[in-house]
Parts: sequence; C-alpha cells; structure tokens
Amino acid sequence: MLFKSFSAAVYGIDANLIDVEVDYSGVAAEHEVFHTVGLPDAAVRESRDRVRAAIKNSGFLIPPTHITINLAPADLKKEGSGFDLPIAIGILGAYGALRIDNLGNFLLIGELGLDGSVRPVPGVLPMAILARERGIPNLILPASNAAEAAVVEGVNVYPVSSLLDVIELFNTSVAGVLQREPIRPSAEKLLNELQHFTVDFKDVRGQQTAKRALEVAAAGSHNILMIGPPGSGKTMLAKRLPSILAPLSFDEALETTKIHSVAGVLDASAGLVAQRPFRSPHHTISDAGLIGGGMVPRPGEVSLAHNGLLFLDELPEFPRNVLEVMRQPLEDHTVTIARASMSLSFPARFMLAAAMNPCPCGYFNDKSRECLCTPPMIQRYVSKVSGPLLDRIDIHIEVPAVQYKELRGGAAAEGSTEIRARVLAARERQRERFKAHGEKIYSNAQMTTRQIRAYCELGPDAERLLERAMQQQGLTARAHDRILKVARTIADLEGAESLAVPHLAEAIQYRTLDRSYWS
Repeated sequence: MLFKSFSAAVYGIDANLIDVEVDYSGVAAEHEVFHTVGLPDAAVRESRDRVRAAIKNSGFLIPPTHITINLAPADLKKEGSGFDLPIAIGILGAYGALRIDNLGNFLLIGELGLDGSVRPVPGVLPMAILARERGIPNLILPASNAAEAAVVEGVNVYPVSSLLDVIELFNTSVAGVLQREPIRPSAEKLLNELQHFTVDFKDVRGQQTAKRALEVAAAGSHNILMIGPPGSGKTMLAKRLPSILAPLSFDEALETTKIHSVAGVLDASAGLVAQRPFRSPHHTISDAGLIGGGMVPRPGEVSLAHNGLLFLDELPEFPRNVLEVMRQPLEDHTVTIARASMSLSFPARFMLAAAMNPCPCGYFNDKSRECLCTPPMIQRYVSKVSGPLLDRIDIHIEVPAVQYKELRGGAAAEGSTEIRARVLAARERQRERFKAHGEKIYSNAQMTTRQIRAYCELGPDAERLLERAMQQQGLTARAHDRILKVARTIADLEGAESLAVPHLAEAIQYRTLDRSYWS
C-alpha cells in the first residue's frame, strides 16, 4: 500500500516542499527491508532505526516486510532529522493505523526519539512560510518550535510532543478537520514585549565625542571604527550601541528570524527575533565562520548580524584574509556561496562597528603613558587593516583615555532613552523622504549614487569645503559618497532639510583619523 505525506527541507534560508512517499508491501518477510531513496544524507538514512524504535515503543507492532521511502523530488539532497515524523506517519498510514487517508492539508516536521517523543529541528520558520505559500493550511511540528512557526499568519500551527500525540490528533479528526485549537500568538505583541536592554549609555563616563559619533552611526546605519588605548571604553560603547538603534519592523524581524532559525541559534522560547542582532565573534574565527560555508552552506556571522550590528573587537588581531572577505558583503549586502552541488545566497545587510588599539602596546598618542613601539612596528600593526576595507567604514573616531574627574564625576548627562529618541526621529525623517519618492530603502547608508545626488545637494560654500577636503586628504570616490551620506544623517538629526557647511564639516572630520595612522 502507498501512503503519502508532506515535509520540507531548507536550502539557504528558503524551504522546498518534499513529498514523503511510503510503500508498504504487506507481504511478510524473514527480515525487514527498509530502503530510503531520494538523495538522503547520513542523518536521513539513520532515521529507519529511530522510526522503527519510536513506532514499537509507541505500542504499534509492524511485522517484518519490505518498506520503501521515497523523498521527492529525487534530485535534491535531503539532510537532517526533520523527516522522522512524516516517515513514521507514512508507515503507520500505509499499515492502516490512521483513520485519515489523505494528508494533503498537513505539513509534518520533527525528529523522533527512540521513545516516540518529538524533538525540535532547525529551520522551522522558512517551512511555515513555505506552507502558507503552497496553500497547506496545517503545520504539525515539535512543541519547542511552535512559537517560532506561529508568527506566520495564515497557517494553523499544532504543537505535538510525541508520535502518539500525532496519531491521536489525526484519529480524532472529523472529515479531515482537527479537533484541537491551533496556537495563535500575536507577532506585534511579541515585538513589543521583547524590547528591553540591560545596558545603558548612562553607564559610560565622559567620551562625549564618541557618543556623538555613535549616535550619528545609529541614525544612518553607518559603519564605525573606534581607535584608542586599552581601557578607554571602546568595547563598553559598542555593547551599548544596540540600545539606541531603531526597533525592527515586523518584516525585518521575520527575515532575521529565518536566518537564525536555519542556523539553529534561535531562542525557542522567544519565537521571534525582536531586537536587532548583536554579533561579536572572537578574532580566531575563520573566513567560513564569518561569511558562511560548509558542504551544505550555512549562514556565517555577517548573515546572523543581518538587520543588526556586527562588532569586531581588536580588529588587527583578525587574520587579514578573514577581514578581506568582508569587503564584498559590506558593499553588496549579500553573500553568495558556490559549491559544486548548489549556489546559495544569504542576506548580509549589517552595520559594522570595530575597535582597535593604535599600536601593539596600545599607547601611541596617549598623553598619560609612553608608547614603546617603533614607527615600523606601528605601521606593521595598523596595516593589518587594509585600505580598501577602511574605505568602506564611514566613521573613524578616536576614543582617548578617560580623565579621572570624568570617571569619578556624577551620572552621565544622557542615557540611551534620550539618544534613542533623536535617532528614531532622524530615522522617521529618512523613512518619509524615501517613501515619498518610492524608494525601497530604510536608512541613509543604503543610498545609491543616484539617490545621493538627489538628496545630498550642496551649496557653493559646502561644495568648496568638500573639494578642498578631497584634494588635501586624497579621498577616494567611495569616501566622497560616504561623507555625503553621513552629512545627510547629521542634517536629519538636526531636522534640517538641506545640507549646510557644519553638517559637511562634521562628516569630513570623521574621515581624518585614517590619514593619521595609515599614511
């Protein structure tokens, strides 16, 4: 007898529908023959042992016979343990243990334990989106994945804890309609509930110039590099940057959650990534770990930071080849990983924040400590960060050591709440400007050359200032565009419609440090 169910497999950050076909001969054999075809990997081939034990320990005795499992389409490689549940249900359906003979309205996902329990699997959110797109109204999956899948509207999500739970769900249905209420959490409510931060800019003493630069970076989603001696507060400032970023929209949250779900790093209790990601990989990371990779490519840190912040502390300590692979994602906001069997693209629109010491000992240009490094040592140290990578960072800011009076003074004048209010107001001005002209971008950092010419017009005085800066500092065409983007953000923070000389002067000031260290 032939029985059919539906499941899904994730490739990149999107899911493909998989037909799970079970052929049960019904003819007794001396030994059970269990074949799985359709390009299964080792985890899928091993499912026969998990499925056999789960069925037996759930109270069903199937005599030895010939069972063939086909995972279609047969030319797509299948990996992971999420096919256990649809395979087991297919066998039980072919055996006659189910009172329902058509599972066309159900998508089943889940790994089985030997005792029949249903365990969570990664990548459930893309599968729920696939079910909605394909018109499959019901999704049956592990209880631990339910909150994640339920944010997708238009799909009924039924969490289950065991194989017996699934069988009871089907056998108590009436005319194919399940007699259990699906879970329906509110995505907007989740977004609002999970907006909380444990750190605040009030904790940072002094560093007003650095705070201003971070405010500008957050308002326009600009990349920023902080250079300063050890203990000056670079890491402390970077860790508080998420507290002033604009909140995720629902579409952004859904896209970010898809990536985290596929990578298997999603918090199951939350169900939705409600805060902008903050990723801070160690400098021993490989290029594949940063960009993504593997036999079946998986997202790297730049994709896990999509719609959020990627913080690289001690920037020169990263291997040069690892840093260089970031150049293309910083420009194109996407990563394409090509393998012999497939080519996959992952989104990588992130804001880069980096911190570094000015020299190996850390005290070059520090007024309170003597630097023991020779000029060749300093040049060799800073040259680990290449000019092309530095050119893609909009803001370069010096973070000097904090003076004793500032360190022991009263509370900081402003906290994250006040700074965030100005950032949100600037972001709203950007959103309205781009929306009025039909532009599908959300921040000044995303502007193309055409959009820069349209929204960053300069007066005669500002034009002369920019020309003089370009000639004196030897800035590139890319630096020219990034200066205008930052100046546009500074004007938005002040509520100004047009760019003035002070806006441009501040933006140019944020490009001067690289000439001090890299010239």
